[in-house]
Amino acid sequence: MMTNGVVHANLFGIKDWVTPYKIAVLVLLNEMGRTGEGAVSLVERRKLNQLLLPLLQGPDITLSKLYKLIEESCPQLANSVQIRIKLMAEGELKDMEQFFDDLSDSFSGTEPEVHKTSVVGLFLRHMILAYSKLSFSQVFKLYTALQQYFQNGEKKTVEDADMDREDAERQMEKEELDVSVREEEVSCSGPLSQKQAEFFLSQQAALLKNDETKALTPASLQKELNNLLKFNPDFAEAHYLSYLNNLRVQDVFSSTHSLLHYFDRLILTGAEGKSNGEEGYGRSLRYAALNLAALHCRFGHYQQAELALQEAIRIAQESNDHVCLQHCLSWLYVLGQKRADSYVLLEHSVKKAVHFGLPRAFAGKTANKLMDALKDSDLLHWKHSLSELIDISIAQKTAIWRLYGRSTMALQQAQMLLSMNSLESVNAGVQQNNTESFAVALCHLAELHAEQGCFAAAAEVLKHLRERFPPNSQHAQLWMLCDQKIQFDRAMNDGKFHLADSLVTGITALNGIEGVYRKAVVMQAQNQMTEAHKLLQKLLTYCQKLKNTEMVISVLLSVAELYWRSSSPTIAMPVLLEALALSKEYRLQYLASETVLNLAYAQLILGIPEQALTLLHMAIEPILADGAILDKGRAMFLVSKCQVASAASYDPVKKAEALEAAIENLNEAKNYFAKVDCRERIRDVAYFQARLYHALGKTQERNRCAMLFRQLHQELPSHGVPLINHL
Repeated sequence: MMTNGVVHANLFGIKDWVTPYKIAVLVLLNEMGRTGEGAVSLVERRKLNQLLLPLLQGPDITLSKLYKLIEESCPQLANSVQIRIKLMAEGELKDMEQFFDDLSDSFSGTEPEVHKTSVVGLFLRHMILAYSKLSFSQVFKLYTALQQYFQNGEKKTVEDADMDREDAERQMEKEELDVSVREEEVSCSGPLSQKQAEFFLSQQAALLKNDETKALTPASLQKELNNLLKFNPDFAEAHYLSYLNNLRVQDVFSSTHSLLHYFDRLILTGAEGKSNGEEGYGRSLRYAALNLAALHCRFGHYQQAELALQEAIRIAQESNDHVCLQHCLSWLYVLGQKRADSYVLLEHSVKKAVHFGLPRAFAGKTANKLMDALKDSDLLHWKHSLSELIDISIAQKTAIWRLYGRSTMALQQAQMLLSMNSLESVNAGVQQNNTESFAVALCHLAELHAEQGCFAAAAEVLKHLRERFPPNSQHAQLWMLCDQKIQFDRAMNDGKFHLADSLVTGITALNGIEGVYRKAVVMQAQNQMTEAHKLLQKLLTYCQKLKNTEMVISVLLSVAELYWRSSSPTIAMPVLLEALALSKEYRLQYLASETVLNLAYAQLILGIPEQALTLLHMAIEPILADGAILDKGRAMFLVSKCQVASAASYDPVKKAEALEAAIENLNEAKNYFAKVDCRERIRDVAYFQARLYHALGKTQERNRCAMLFRQLHQELPSHGVPLINHL
């Protein structure tokens, strides 16, 4: 049988066969053996040795490209190889016959040129054996293919010689010859041998996992996989790579089809006599169910995902597979966020996990207890060198510290993950790990920098995320949502509500709950109180059903703000107390501090500034320590308001001191607002400072603040909402 210049008698009966490209590699090896040590320098020989492995393992490439690769390492040897191949191709069939007869001499003698058990020796023996099994007609077809291969290489060489030298050099600089399999390399080759196919699949799988940008495009990769499966439909690994490739383009039908075919072939080709142990078909079954659950969850089929996950847990428990159970618990947590009724299954599995030594975490536990549980889990991960689970654990700690309101600790965990060297060796020269954990850590970094007003740094992180996770990659949605949220916050701070409203659509497409919440925030800012209240009430009911506590508290705070902006602060108090109770119950310190801040503002509106100041002393320390710049400014602004309101009954001297202290706090608040370009709040601060300076008789300072207020008020209309009537 002959296909695209590849001669082979039985595609799956032998592991390797002879192609024109491999004949060229054999010529290279033969010339390296014939060349004395003095003719080739030590540096050139080292480069040639480094070049051999990708040439032996990789797919067939054109002759002109092979010449270029050899010439870069040793120009003298490249000329010898070119002459040798030309003499063979332009000669007669007996020249090729003689060449293969002479190859056996490489193993003869007391000190042979090549050892039989070396990588090169095994390759030579495979080629000699494959050639000896060919019939005369197949040998003739191989020689004809060699002549055609040589002629195509000569044409390409002539075309390259006509190219401009600068263009040729620029093209060579762009090529990464030893990094990944490029499309032109694969397209010029025929069907791959078993070793080439295994190398190709492992290389592409490693690239999809660690650096998707260097892998083949989805269409090109699927074309090559279809070519492999055409010759060997039972190639299980090709089906699994097809499953991963279809996930990149969100093709639910093809990905499910490939996944099921993978495990079907894996079980059929495995040893049926083995038990359900680590190497038996039981392992394939439980991981088949686990992958099917992950696939259904990714595409939103939560009921099917739960059923598949129950099956995976049952088989994993029977086989005592700790790693599989740990993965199952991770996906149970994901399902728990998607479906409210999945928490029953999660709690049941956590209880069962005690018997397997797995960590236990319950909602509402303090940070130290939760971190102790994660520490126990990390011990298992480090003990068994489970680098992926280590990365996931650190990313989880980053998210947990942010949930608890400890931005410094979250920043430390994120930087720890990014600075870690992966325990797994990354193939094909890949220097980075493009997993979901790294994407999550980078998104946290971008948000943390944006919260502190470092928008340039956040933009650099997002730029790196775009390069590292292109829009068509599977984790691109993480940075897309992060980018949209940062843009939304900046537009709201700048008073550009129409721009923020246009961003809501993109946020909703990536995260429905977040999009609805921010739509309500925009409506509230545009004074659409009735519509905003209806939307917030619907969202509150939905989040309570899903047990999304963090969003429930945020919605309650927005509802309370809507009440006092509608001049109903008494109605806001029970809502704020409910939010405070939830924050305390789940140990969400930062949300609790923000709720106390809102309670203090409600008390200020109700005319009890002294109690408001007492509450502020409880909440302001965590906010100033770990809070966002905007929240720090809001806190200092509220302190100033309470100081002024409390000073109404003071004697003139003490009142003047209180007003001076309030002005200092206002200056600090204005600096905070300036860092995040929050011009609307800077306008409110300028108005308040002008009133205080007027009361103190400081005309020059009053006029300066009044001028700033007038400028900002003309740029930012108040939409009918009275000034200083929001926190």
